[in-house]
Amino acid sequence: MAMAAEIIDGKQVAANLRQDIARKSGLLAEAGTVPGLAVVLVGEDPASTSYVTAKERACEENGIYSRDIRLDAGTSEEDLLSLIDELNADEAIHGILVQLPLPDHIDTDKVIERISPLKDVDGFHPVSLGNMMLGREAFLPCTPHGVIQLLKSIGMDPAGRHCVIVGRSNIVGKPLANLLLQKSDLGNATVTVCHSRTPDLAFHTRQADILIAAVGIAEIITADMVKEDAVVIDVGVNRVNDASRKCGYRLAGDVAFESVREKASHITPVPGGVGPMTITMLLWNTVRSAEKHHEAKNA
Repeated sequence: MAMAAEIIDGKQVAANLRQDIARKSGLLAEAGTVPGLAVVLVGEDPASTSYVTAKERACEENGIYSRDIRLDAGTSEEDLLSLIDELNADEAIHGILVQLPLPDHIDTDKVIERISPLKDVDGFHPVSLGNMMLGREAFLPCTPHGVIQLLKSIGMDPAGRHCVIVGRSNIVGKPLANLLLQKSDLGNATVTVCHSRTPDLAFHTRQADILIAAVGIAEIITADMVKEDAVVIDVGVNRVNDASRKCGYRLAGDVAFESVREKASHITPVPGGVGPMTITMLLWNTVRSAEKHHEAKNA
């Protein structure tokens, strides 16, 4: 009988990376540049609010100055854009993050495009994504970069492997496919991208050496869809009704964890897998931005 998969502990991998981030922050601060991140939250979406609070705490713990800007849900698009202009010009801020989703009356694309690519630590600006796709230096989107760091942490080199990604979002699926394809030490994989409309999804997922689920459908990936000894990365975070819980729900990934664990060689849990990596890579990008700013200032 196959052994149960080894759990990839995202909290531990994130903690190891954060030691390095804190060290670099300290060196920059000694040299006169404290890395600064501005987080803008419009409205009071509960998931966004708790995420923003976690980001602030992470900044504090790693020597990064955090400026928390909370705006009323009725804030106009014009006011938000002029705030971004101010932050773009602010020497103390090296990274700008506008928490999504935004209220319906604000054009998300306009807001993302207004952030200077030099401060786009989320990696969502078309210039950042274009540079990433061309293999040039860019801030990498945080969740895809976090997934690749998790693969690195278990010594899984994607080169020559077949990676199947289920999900095609602009935030995870598309950039991750691109990173894994790159001619670089992060990539060189053969990549198949599937999604909710792919016929016979299981046919594709069973071929994966590395299976990444990022489609946002609770437990869509079941054990019969996974090849023996595959590495399974679960990006999904879904609320599933659970009357036995005080809050009335539990968090589940896109992977049926217990059964898939019996087949995979490595698997990420939800929570505690990819989640801690997303904030960590945001801090990573902020410190990198501060380093570049410091180098340019002292050139």
